[in-house]
Amino acid sequence: MEKILVIDDEPQIIRALKVNMQARGYEMIAAPNAETGIALAADKHPDVIIVDLGLPDRDGLTVITSVRKWSNVPILVLSGRTDSKYKITALENGADDYITKPFDVEELFARIRAVSRRREEKIELRTITMGDLLIDFTRRSITRTAGDWPAPHLTQTEWKVLEVLALNRGSLVTKRKILDAGWGTNYAEENGSLRLFVSQLRQKLEPNPKSPIYIITELGMGYRFAES
Repeated sequence: MEKILVIDDEPQIIRALKVNMQARGYEMIAAPNAETGIALAADKHPDVIIVDLGLPDRDGLTVITSVRKWSNVPILVLSGRTDSKYKITALENGADDYITKPFDVEELFARIRAVSRRREEKIELRTITMGDLLIDFTRRSITRTAGDWPAPHLTQTEWKVLEVLALNRGSLVTKRKILDAGWGTNYAEENGSLRLFVSQLRQKLEPNPKSPIYIITELGMGYRFAES
């Protein structure tokens, strides 16, 4: 049974999550503030942590940065802060995903499953499918599973961008994280280059590049590689 630590000071949120988690076979541990949450994270070793940013004693970012010093446990932010700057800050400080309140319960559990699956897979990425394309990251090759037209060819930078998106599939990946992977930390402001490479990837991989179903834009923040 997966164990989920929820750090939130809203009793109604805790009650609703507890009912829904029990119904889905999760064990839930609740903490009303950052200090208790950090202590429980160290003591109970949860499989996933869900944390609000607006906690009564300290900002939820403190939980993220503290836990990240000693653990790679998936962390999902559940917060009423809707401004993209909060989302980007949380993600760049170690959160794996961000959902705003009020939230859809099914979406929340889909995100929990996504971050849990990535934890089980570690950082090893072998193959994924996109429509009729089989993409092999080990060999860096693409083959078609249907049709007789040639499979697309990706440049080295396109491979790097696709890989960081696929490694985090189902979750938002900030522009900065993608730029760091594709260009290095000295190119953190190359947003124009990133848009160009994402556009090229869509042209090569999406069934309809003008209406992408795999590489989804999160306005002002980054991109999300949709679950196949």
